[in-house]
Amino acid sequence: MGVSEFVAEGHEAAKRRKRQTAYDDFLAAAEWLIGTGRTAAAKLAIFGGSNSGLLVGAALTQRPELFRAAVCMVPMLDMLRYHLFDNAHLWKGEFGTADDPDDFAILEKYSPYHRVRDGAAYPATMIVSGDADRNCNPLHARKMTARLQAANASRHPIILDYSQFRGHSPVLPLSERIEGLTDRMAFLCDQLGLPV
Repeated sequence: MGVSEFVAEGHEAAKRRKRQTAYDDFLAAAEWLIGTGRTAAAKLAIFGGSNSGLLVGAALTQRPELFRAAVCMVPMLDMLRYHLFDNAHLWKGEFGTADDPDDFAILEKYSPYHRVRDGAAYPATMIVSGDADRNCNPLHARKMTARLQAANASRHPIILDYSQFRGHSPVLPLSERIEGLTDRMAFLCDQLGLPV
């Protein structure tokens, strides 16, 4: 079996109603890193955008104690309503929709926005989005930031890095993209206590 077959097989194994499989694998990797002494939760950060932004959102709401910091870029985080906005309806085959009762039951279990719990201690989190995103509507980032800020019991910051010009693809000038990446890396370094 070649790499492309392995990737396709792995994708199918964690698609639609089996999506939690991908999150379980990711969380198991974090547990392994901590359990084998390769790192500690106080030094572990996660970073992802778009579909991996959803992964970051799922990980930080399902197991917040595993991570010290998270950067979640241009994500979908309300999986019960994602398909109602902009171009996201194109992903119905990938995720399913809340319009289907069987899909609803699965989506509701892992939808990051719906898994936020009052009084939980969340890691330092930066959520990145902008008005020009038509793939992952910026409402996901805005409402998730507000929900995490209201629920968070830790002293770690929950912030929104937002630009009216930012979209899903890197359409900003290179200088602005470099500045944005610098801000994200500085946030992680600060939260992990690393020298900048």
